[in-house]
Amino acid sequence: MLAAAAGAQDPGAGAVSEAALPDAPTAQAATPQATPQPSVQHPVQPQPDALGTVRGVIVDRDGTVYEGAQVALTAAGGGPARTAISGGDGRFSFDGVAAGAFKLTVSASGFAPQVVEGTLAAGASYEGKPIVLAMSSAASEVEVTASQTEIAQAQLKQEETQHVLGVMPNFYVSYAPNAAPLTPKQKFHLAWRSMVDPMNFVAVGAFAGIEQATNAFSGYGQGAQGYGKRFGALYADNATDNFIGGALLSSWWKQDPRYFYKGTGTVKARVLYAIANAVMCKGDNGKWEVDYSAIVGGLASAGISNAYYPEEAREGAGPTFENMVVGFGSSAVQNLLQEFLIRRLTPKVPKYGAGTP
Repeated sequence: MLAAAAGAQDPGAGAVSEAALPDAPTAQAATPQATPQPSVQHPVQPQPDALGTVRGVIVDRDGTVYEGAQVALTAAGGGPARTAISGGDGRFSFDGVAAGAFKLTVSASGFAPQVVEGTLAAGASYEGKPIVLAMSSAASEVEVTASQTEIAQAQLKQEETQHVLGVMPNFYVSYAPNAAPLTPKQKFHLAWRSMVDPMNFVAVGAFAGIEQATNAFSGYGQGAQGYGKRFGALYADNATDNFIGGALLSSWWKQDPRYFYKGTGTVKARVLYAIANAVMCKGDNGKWEVDYSAIVGGLASAGISNAYYPEEAREGAGPTFENMVVGFGSSAVQNLLQEFLIRRLTPKVPKYGAGTP
């Protein structure tokens, strides 16, 4: 009994105490684990009002607009490129362009590729400076020389589309700052094109009507016959002036019959430039010189007019020179209008890189 009592009192001599046993595992309810699904990234579509436009114009080193250049637009982050071709006015346009950085790559036959980078704001329209094409190092000097006539022809084609208010011809003005010189053939073509433009006949007819109403050159008489004589005299005045001064003599003396729009500098500088161009012109060599073609051509035209104007309207040498001075004043006024007003009234004039009016 003492042994049993002793065993009962000795905790190490019998059963192991519960404190010494490890915890029993707790029963857990079996819960099925959800299979993780991969997240799907949906591209964020830009809102329509966040899309913008990227525009520009391609010109060569002479400032002439270039038709047919390929322009590729790519976003800075990558993605497929969009392409466009410059039109007859040298312009290209990309609509619906997402905001952000972009890159334009311009390529054309015979020219080195040009890369332009920019940033488009949301919903904005971007138009940078004119992109100037540079001749490729592989282009030969023969190709460069031959292209001068082609450049002049392209510029002449553009000038033949110039109409004030979209109606009145304005062919004898060049907006290219460094226009290529015209060949003799092109000078005669310009004179002929200006004479056969339909609006030229309308303008001559209107002035003939005014002379008829005021009975100017009364020796012509009235009625249809008088009107026809006045119309013919005015048309002949324009023809002799254009073909003798603007084509024949300008080809002989290698002078350019066009007015070259300045568009930059102070108002005073532009005024003086316009007035000086009444008696000065640009030679085919690019240098400024006295406009002998216009001066002699004006005298020749006045002399020829004595053959068809009424006897009382024929003038001697003195009045002829006086009228020539008046003509120079009229030319100066016309140049001032060209410099400060007419360009604004002439639609679709390309931006050649010269200053704006």
